[in-house]
Amino acid sequence: MTDSSGAGGSAGSRYALLLAPSANRVYADASARLARSELAVFGGAVLGDRVAGIDETELGGVRYLTFTGRLSERDLDYLANLSALYALFELTDDGLLRPLRVRPLARYDDDLITIPKYAGKTNEQFTKLLLNVTLLASAAAPAMLDRALTVLDPLCGRGTTLNQALMYGYHAIGIELDGKDVDAYSAFLRTWLRRKRIKHSANTHPVRRDRRLVARCFEAVVGDRRSGEQQRVTVYHADTIRARDFLRAGCADVVVADAPYGVTHGSRTPEAGLSRRPLELLRSAVPVWAQLLRPGGAVGISWNTHVAGRDELAKIAVDAGLIVQDSPAYRDFGHWVDQAINRDILVARKP
Repeated sequence: MTDSSGAGGSAGSRYALLLAPSANRVYADASARLARSELAVFGGAVLGDRVAGIDETELGGVRYLTFTGRLSERDLDYLANLSALYALFELTDDGLLRPLRVRPLARYDDDLITIPKYAGKTNEQFTKLLLNVTLLASAAAPAMLDRALTVLDPLCGRGTTLNQALMYGYHAIGIELDGKDVDAYSAFLRTWLRRKRIKHSANTHPVRRDRRLVARCFEAVVGDRRSGEQQRVTVYHADTIRARDFLRAGCADVVVADAPYGVTHGSRTPEAGLSRRPLELLRSAVPVWAQLLRPGGAVGISWNTHVAGRDELAKIAVDAGLIVQDSPAYRDFGHWVDQAINRDILVARKP
């Protein structure tokens, strides 16, 4: 690896980040701007503001994200996990691109995330971005490279976020109201682990409290018990609003949720039944999710701005005792998905 400690002068070295191609053409159009905001969040959270001058630059007819900084090898290890990173280079004084070795958190083959295909699946790059910026808002941000954190997706669907957490070497907890989605995720993960010949155990069992059935649980333990490097993924077929019936307070470092968009997806509340308005779900669910966070934990929610305003969502978070992250970078994740969906992110931290 080249010396990236700032040999390029007092301002440090200059870097060029090659953006990963996206199978989703619409998302690809927004990826450079989203990557700029994500890079700024990394800079403020774990790089000590050692990243500056973030800009889009065309080099040899190819679009790059360029920036300056005095970055250590550990800094580069953080940046290796940027959701849009394909390759990272140092720009030399004579205008050449010198490739840097990047070591992302990637415990398994990426087909763990790319194989599942189904209607309504969230773009994998966006899922990783949402998880990243939520982690970076939490007290666990400096440790994201070092220890097995716990990620909770309380609206997990068929498990894209859970699989990204597994890729990072983390523990994953999911809650999903649709039993067919839970069964589909269980079948996929069991098959994938067997095909990859990864040591694991998996079972499905009922969860009872006071002799009352409160959830159906799929649980997989992945890894070698003797080495101590085990990961646990647990998915509950249950109502997220009832999560405290089967999960203890403070069980998660971060909560990451892709809220119903209010178009083809519905949400359920005990009071109203099926609803196309995600705010009705979030008003009931966010206070519960806040209880599940450890002190210093963070919740990240993506939602459709056509059906709910940012101020409305922020008020729900504040009323639940959370502190909304409101820096310019955190306010610049909005992007167009289709005619009915403009997606944005709100991240809030538990004191």
